[in-house]
Amino acid sequence: MIIGIMGDSHDNKDAIESAVNFFNQEGVGLVIHTGDIISPFTIEFFKNLKCEFKGVFGNNEGDRKTLNKKLAEINAEFTSFAEFEVAGKNFAAYHGTDPSLLDAIVKSEKYDVVATGHTHTPEVTLEGKTLIVNPGETCGYLTGVMTVALLDTETMSADIKELTNI
Repeated sequence: MIIGIMGDSHDNKDAIESAVNFFNQEGVGLVIHTGDIISPFTIEFFKNLKCEFKGVFGNNEGDRKTLNKKLAEINAEFTSFAEFEVAGKNFAAYHGTDPSLLDAIVKSEKYDVVATGHTHTPEVTLEGKTLIVNPGETCGYLTGVMTVALLDTETMSADIKELTNI
């Protein structure tokens, strides 16, 4: 299965639409958002996703209750930390606000994949048996580059992809 990973979209509706279109074109079976969607109005732009949507809150979501109310419209609910199984692999998603907690999650070796964000820096690394994927920033606000990641659960490899069609 191919999984799309995005994060730090920070209310950039054009970037969200671009990511959704990209993931739909790639035929992903799941999109994981690693936090900092920010405002409930942006959930509208995720409604065009043609797959399941999971994710976690970041450190900048203010109205989590309303966000989850809007997310429920697309059969999703966010928490601060999520763990789930996909294609026989154990996943964790955590925004990464506390680096010590992120390190403990990774070093637990309980997860095949840890999807994280917060730093706005794309990263794909293997620590022990755990693949760590930070898709960078979908919004492009800090770096000027809008990125997402594609993860192949068969090869257990991930690639950072730049969104250029905005």
